[in-house]
Amino acid sequence: MAASVLIVEDERKIRELLRSYLENDGFSVLTTGSGAEAIKLARQARPDLILLDLGLPDVPGEEVAREVRAHTNAAILILTARTETTDRIRGLELGADDYVTKPFSPREIVLRTRAILRRSAGTDSGADHPASYAGGALTIDEARHQATVYGEPVELTATEWKLLTALASAPRRVFSRYELINRIRGYDFEGYERTVDSHIRNLRHKIRKLPDDPSLIETVVGVGYRLAAARDVAPRSGSDAAGE
Repeated sequence: MAASVLIVEDERKIRELLRSYLENDGFSVLTTGSGAEAIKLARQARPDLILLDLGLPDVPGEEVAREVRAHTNAAILILTARTETTDRIRGLELGADDYVTKPFSPREIVLRTRAILRRSAGTDSGADHPASYAGGALTIDEARHQATVYGEPVELTATEWKLLTALASAPRRVFSRYELINRIRGYDFEGYERTVDSHIRNLRHKIRKLPDDPSLIETVVGVGYRLAAARDVAPRSGSDAAGE
């Protein structure tokens, strides 16, 4: 089945140009110039990726990104005419997976879309067998691109998956924000380090099943983050694990 892309762009010419390039590359494409309609389409059509222009006429693109991230796991590639670093960082902090500034090449959009979806599908991973962490509370199956917490599958965005597998590559090792942002994006620029905090916050929410559970991801103040070891996560009783 072809991967699906939702283009959210208020300029019709750009919208149709991107649609043409993406469809020619084999993607299934939906389009809209409205932020409100984009939120509705994201919930109903469940696209694999959303190309999101921040400068929408009705609903700010940032609000669309927040709504999409709250209700779906679609990857988000931001399109923006804003060149200020703080504007681009703000988009990534909202949970976007990447951004492109205007003017851009349609072919670049296709390549970035493919790269994001490839990461999301887990085709970059080399592990053949599931691995358990934190005393078995967390299991990561890189070959199948699946994470489970206490046996329950967890749906993660491409960026959240990259963060989790990076932390799991060396449990109990502390990763700085700079290390993590370079592992998941390859940006060699300190200004993007704080976008990691937003993605870590979302990731923690997804892998923490009960309010009183200890976090599987620890913050080391002034340094960065690490994956909890077995002794840090108390195993659940059989009834808790079964949801009784």
